[in-house]
Amino acid sequence: MQPVISIRNIIKTFKEGGKALPVLDGITFEIGEEFVAILGPSGCGKTTLLRIIAGLEKADSGEIVFTHKDAQIGFVFQSPTLLPWMTVLENVALPLRVRGMSLREAEEKARKYLSLVGLQSFENFYPRELSGGMKQRVNIARALAIEPLILLMDEPFSQLDPLTAESLRSEVLDMWQ
Repeated sequence: MQPVISIRNIIKTFKEGGKALPVLDGITFEIGEEFVAILGPSGCGKTTLLRIIAGLEKADSGEIVFTHKDAQIGFVFQSPTLLPWMTVLENVALPLRVRGMSLREAEEKARKYLSLVGLQSFENFYPRELSGGMKQRVNIARALAIEPLILLMDEPFSQLDPLTAESLRSEVLDMWQ
């Protein structure tokens, strides 16, 4: 199996109060077309590693190599990152519009993924009108709407009730398979 992502000797250190705090030290592994979980205690660098893979943060050294140079990467953060002045539908359609999709197509695809996460009736609501779990489901729909080759999820279900979390876990696994 050819890797989709090769993570090679990633090193990341944070500076705090003049002291160096090593977070990632020589992290190396490959990921193929598979479902991978990165486990570890709080504060061990899992989120930092995901942010480096996504290109949101720089490693001190090492490299991330993608087999598909133009691979779409979706990222679901621990906490919702919705734009408060946009409706639910507009938030989900935004990355599609940024990629040049027509408004009609973007909204159609956004509706598909809002339905998948059970929020089809809330497309005209604003983030301030949603519960925390609903906001996170909008984030998940937005990440899935671009139909990424690589989907990075940083504890995306931690703010959801157990029933919704299990349902979305199953949906994500079904889509992957």
